[in-house]
Parts: sequence; C-alpha cells; structure tokens
Amino acid sequence: MNDATLAGIAFLALLGGVLLERGELSWPPVLLSLALSLPLVLRRRYPVAVAVACAAVAFVGTGLPGWSGRTVAAAAFCSAVYHRGERFGPVVALSVGWTVLYGLSAPAPPSTPVLTEAVLLGLAPVAAGVALRLHRERVRSAVALRQAELARVVADERLRIARDVHDAVGHHLTAIRLQAMAARRVPEAAPAALTLITDLSATALTETRGLLAELREDPGLGQVTELAARLARGGPRITVRGLEIGVPELVGRHAYRIVQEALTNVLRHAAATEVEVELRRTGTELVITVRDNGRSAGEPRPGHGLRGLTERAALLGGTCTAGPTGDGWLVRAVLPWEPR
Repeated sequence: MNDATLAGIAFLALLGGVLLERGELSWPPVLLSLALSLPLVLRRRYPVAVAVACAAVAFVGTGLPGWSGRTVAAAAFCSAVYHRGERFGPVVALSVGWTVLYGLSAPAPPSTPVLTEAVLLGLAPVAAGVALRLHRERVRSAVALRQAELARVVADERLRIARDVHDAVGHHLTAIRLQAMAARRVPEAAPAALTLITDLSATALTETRGLLAELREDPGLGQVTELAARLARGGPRITVRGLEIGVPELVGRHAYRIVQEALTNVLRHAAATEVEVELRRTGTELVITVRDNGRSAGEPRPGHGLRGLTERAALLGGTCTAGPTGDGWLVRAVLPWEPR
C-alpha cells in the first residue's frame, strides 16, 4: 500500500473514532491526528524516527476521549521492526519504554500492572513486525528458488537442443564423408554417392533449422497445431484436440514444451503411426495427454526426456506421468490453471 494512502487512512480512522465517541470534532483531535498521520509518509525511509514521532504525538494526546493514537503508534513500531532488518533491539526498548510511560500517564489506572501491560502491549508490535518480516523473506526465498529452478530447466533444454544439433550434423557429416571417400575410390559409384550426399545434406540442414528454431520461438499452446504439423511430416499422423487459446501465458509456455518433448520421444522411440494430443481444462487444472499406438517397452526408464517432463510440471506445482497402456504409450500431465 502507498505510504501516503496509509497516512490518509490513519487520519480518517482517528477522526472517525472521535466522532463515534463524542459525536463531534474539535481542533485538538484534528491537529493531533494530522500530526500523528503525516510521519507515516516516511515510514519506509526513516522507520525508527517515524515510530518515535508517532509515539510522542500519541503521548501528548493521552486521555483524549475516543482518540486511538496509541494504536497508530503501535503500528508504527511494528513497521519499524519490519523495515529495520536484524538490528531491532533499540525498537524493542523504545516500544516497551513508551508503553510504560503511556500506562503511567493514563488518566485512569490500568486494569493490569504497568510491567505486565508493558510486556504485552510493548512487545506485541515488535512480534508482529518480526513475523511479517520473516514471512517476506520466506516469500522472497521461494520466488528466488523457483526462478533458479526455471533457469536450470531452460538451460537443460538449450543444452539438449545443442546436443541434438551436434548429433544430427555429426551423423550426417560422417555419412557424407564416407560417401565421398567411396566415390573417390570407386569412380563408378560416384553418381549414386553424390545423390546420397545431396539427400543427406538436405536432411541435415532441415533438422538443424528445426532445432535452432526452437531456440528462437516464444512457445504457447497456440503453436501446438503448427508443431504437430511440422513433426508429422514423414512421420506418424498427429491429431490435436481441445484447448489451445485462453490459457495463462506461463502455463501455456510450459504446456507447449511438455507436448513438444512428448511428441519428440514418440518420434525417437515409439515407431508409432497414430498420435493423439488432447488439451482440456478440468476445474482449476489443465490436463494434457499424449497417446500413441507405438510399441511399449514396459515401465518407463528415468531418462533425460521423462525427467525433464516431470521437473517442468513440478515447477508449476503439477504432475506428469508416463507409461505403457497395452496398445501404446501415454504421457499425462496435470498443471494448475493458476501456478503456485
């Protein structure tokens, strides 16, 4: 919340308490409320000084009917602990000391001993500030960990693509070299060797362009149909059904990569003729299934592909499983519609 807005809310709340108690406003509570609220604008920059200033104004207004300056001062001490960092010992001393002075100067004797009240009311804002600060640090750590995991997955993905480029180019260049050597040694085989060299170089160029395109694209479920059409050239028939638009951007990006990895595994290992991709929303989840009719090799082994699918789903708080179905292979991922 903006500090100026917070100061305005505190000012109105203080005047509202006086109106409820007395039914009218006079200049003393208005001026004291203004003097108490204005320092809150600087509470992030000078947290301890603002808390002391608020405590002093609240002390001046002791005994004013319906005026809740003490509550605002306690909130200022809570904010001081929150923004102070680890060195909040002086804030504890100031909060307890101020509470003791306030209790001793109250027009009516407190219902509890001053020392007890000092411990309860003086340490309460300190404890609240510490709890809020710890929560903030825990949230920051969780966000940093999630970003680090995401960066690692992206790096692994780029490494895989680079490895695939190396494998594709290396394999085809080796075959081209062998054909060229054969053509040089056996001149009669040169025409056939040149034809094969032409085909191999064209295939290597196509595969390399496709792999490099993965590094440049900004994927989403809207590109799943295009991905399926590209992978289906010369391979199995791939059918895409279900939801492809209206998916949150982060979920759509990870869902695309899951479908991409699952289809790539089918092309590499399954020898399938039919592949079905289904995307559907079930309540608060996006369910992705990739089913093929290729051969199954029993229980899945935890290779890089399957591990990458599991890790990518886990980054969003989802799950991913893969295994044989009796007539093929099934990959099923469940992603939360709103990532945790």
